[in-house]
Amino acid sequence: MEDRNTPKRVTRRRVRTRARLLDAAFAVFAAKGFGRVSIEEVCEAAGFSRGAFYSNFATLDELFFALYRERADLIADQVADALAQDGPDLDVPASVERVTEVLLLDVDWLLVKTDFLVHAARDPDVARALLDHRARLRRAVADRLSRARGHTELPAVLGDADGAAHAVVAAYDGVTTQLLLDRDVEAARAWLGQLLTALLTDGSRTPPREHRRVSTDA
Repeated sequence: MEDRNTPKRVTRRRVRTRARLLDAAFAVFAAKGFGRVSIEEVCEAAGFSRGAFYSNFATLDELFFALYRERADLIADQVADALAQDGPDLDVPASVERVTEVLLLDVDWLLVKTDFLVHAARDPDVARALLDHRARLRRAVADRLSRARGHTELPAVLGDADGAAHAVVAAYDGVTTQLLLDRDVEAARAWLGQLLTALLTDGSRTPPREHRRVSTDA
């Protein structure tokens, strides 16, 4: 007789169903906006019934967090890998160049993330969960900066490694806001590289690579 306390085995079919629901939700959220999409629309886009949805997610919020977790974990891992390539020293311009290549996501993802941020701002429980997810990216940056201390000097104005990590993520948030408006990915990469290099050095180092001059208009 099966033990009721034994967790249900996750089948390959369920994994595929969950992945299709996530992919469909991403497309629908990007096209219509989070908060303007129903569970039925996600199911229709995925080709599944409501039963398939509820066997994987309790709410659209839960589905979004699964989407966000996948993206946030991927970015945090990529950032950690990019920052780990210099050994104990931290070649700031080179590291900034690598990080800017992985930090910026596609505009559709930024649209979805921004919609959900507005939603979370009105719901304290959702906001706390979103803050927990955002903290992982900051921890990846802070951990690398902490290991570089004593080998690479950071501007004193940033305080400790956690303060520097907050500044890095804030710079990313600001640049991606501009990207949502002008859709100029290359300009956003260039501006982010210049901004991060200025933040993490005394401003006298050469930017990570030659870029065309970018607009700083908000």
